[in-house]
Amino acid sequence: MTQASATPQIVDWSAAAQIAARLAAPGPRADRDELDSLVSGLRTAAGDAVGHVLETTRMTPAAQAAGGAALSPVAVVDRATWARANTQSMAVMTDGIGSVVAEVSKGATSAGAQMAGAAEIGAVLALLSGRVLGQFDPYSGPGRLLLVAPNVLQAERALEVPVRDFRLWVCLHEQTHALQFAAAPWLSGHLSGRTRGLVTGMARTSAELAKARFDRKIAVIGRSVLDALRGEGGTIMDGVLTHDQKAELADITAVMALLEGHADVMMDAVGPRVVPSVRRIRAKFERRRDGEGRSTFDVVVQKLLGMEAKLAQYRDGAAFVRSVERAVGREGLNAVWAGPENLPTAREIADARAWVRRVHG
Repeated sequence: MTQASATPQIVDWSAAAQIAARLAAPGPRADRDELDSLVSGLRTAAGDAVGHVLETTRMTPAAQAAGGAALSPVAVVDRATWARANTQSMAVMTDGIGSVVAEVSKGATSAGAQMAGAAEIGAVLALLSGRVLGQFDPYSGPGRLLLVAPNVLQAERALEVPVRDFRLWVCLHEQTHALQFAAAPWLSGHLSGRTRGLVTGMARTSAELAKARFDRKIAVIGRSVLDALRGEGGTIMDGVLTHDQKAELADITAVMALLEGHADVMMDAVGPRVVPSVRRIRAKFERRRDGEGRSTFDVVVQKLLGMEAKLAQYRDGAAFVRSVERAVGREGLNAVWAGPENLPTAREIADARAWVRRVHG
């Protein structure tokens, strides 16, 4: 993997990709026929989902070829490929931050420090690679949709739901994300700019840069970068953020909640006519999200990785979307994609009426 640029990097991203891919578990066993059916089924579901998402959301891509084919390229991948892809996105998102770290620390980032960050982020991505069903990545070129085949297979086996319905349901969520960025082409630049600004500020103001050994500083920053890219914060973040940075992170997290909640609501709104077992899938999936049957180890790991905050994003964002729709309808909700000024703040994501008053008067 190539670096995002020739500027200093806070992490050896090539090493992080190799570590993540090496540590990622292969996933459930299946014979060749089942795997071929899984891959073709996911590709079909991804294509079928587009029309349903366009109809249900009533959103229009800013630019789309005549006949309306795909919203973005679709790749059906294994866990290692997903992990490597995320190091590429993170390299793009953190480009230039290494120069700030080098400036503040009065020296170039050491190879040891870069490897420390690579080891930590690689290990985290390897763990997460077993939990993600799909992901729309808006930060790699024009954007791409990744469907993690072994995780879909594992989930549909565990949930015991109709595979066609489940695969389409997953793709409805991810294609809604693709449509969000297609309908609001300013959104990826807005989010990446705010996130990069936040993490750059963290690099400048972190007390770790002044008090800790440099190799340990990179590990702190590496964890913080990963959390910030996911729109989350935890005890690690609390220790390195200023008051203004916490407020900025809260607003970024509100946007992430909007994206996730909107996709969750729309994937269900398509309804049983398209996904006959949608209510059963949702009920079982929510129990899975809530951790029914989780081990103590899983609970601890999810808290450390900020995944509890991720679950809150789905619920807070979905509650916001439903409240706005009750007040001003789906067309009124879609005003949120008109420009950065219409995105909900951290206060508004918890008080949809405040957003409605500000945007709709």
